[in-house]
Amino acid sequence: MKSKLRNSLQENKFVFTAETSPPDSGNKEVIIKQVECLKYLADAVNVTDGAGAKSHMSALATAVILAQNSIEPVLQFTTRDRNRIAIQGDLLGGWALNVPNILCLYGDEVKGGDQPETREVRDLDTISLLKTAHDIKINKTYPSGRKIEDAPEFFIGGADTPFEVKDDFDGANLIKKINAGVEFFQTQYAFDEVVLKNYMMKLNKLGITDKAYFIIGLGVIRSAKSARWMNKNLFGINIPEKIITRIENSNDEKIEGIKICIELIEKYKLISGVSGVHLMGYKQEQDIASVISNFI
Repeated sequence: MKSKLRNSLQENKFVFTAETSPPDSGNKEVIIKQVECLKYLADAVNVTDGAGAKSHMSALATAVILAQNSIEPVLQFTTRDRNRIAIQGDLLGGWALNVPNILCLYGDEVKGGDQPETREVRDLDTISLLKTAHDIKINKTYPSGRKIEDAPEFFIGGADTPFEVKDDFDGANLIKKINAGVEFFQTQYAFDEVVLKNYMMKLNKLGITDKAYFIIGLGVIRSAKSARWMNKNLFGINIPEKIITRIENSNDEKIEGIKICIELIEKYKLISGVSGVHLMGYKQEQDIASVISNFI
């Protein structure tokens, strides 16, 4: 089993990844219905891991359900909830059940969730999690040295946030992640095309885009109100005021949000170093499918 997402990127195809959140349900039909609109459209679908520090259906189980229904998953792994032994077991189990792509993340802190008394595990930090997955893949052993038969060949991802770069920016954090095993990055929302263009230009000059693929985060802005909320409450997000004003002055704010997303994708496809777009939005699978269908 190989990652089709990796193959598409290696073939220089502009990829579309999407995102879904496991449901508050024990019924697999719920998740199938939730993501079926993305089948044959998205190159892969991310499965969030306890987003918002709240319990949902297991991310691993959800990813396996996607794989069983011919939708390639990207399983998000956070450092928050599992110790290294459990992480290693889930990495092998996911691969055995046709989950070829993983995205290694820090994860939301429990103080922001609905059970703030929860104890965070954080046995590994993000870099250690990346190294664990990479070493299992390359060395075919556990960190203890024990041999692994039929070792996974994960396609390993990390997170990034485009921002206004200064002259002294050297990409050290990105290089650290690449050295730990990252092969692709999926970024936080990037709605400011000027900031993204300058950011990618710098990464190109530093040679970082030669070492990893960059899939840029976007989404459908539902309303001017939600855009302002995102700017205020979500880390690393900057939706330009001109976009918010355009949505606010439109006849249908969600349709205008879809139009803006499509327009930005057209522009991002022309930026050197951008290998694809990662479309996010809670319970917005149908909107995401509508956007991707314009490029198929």
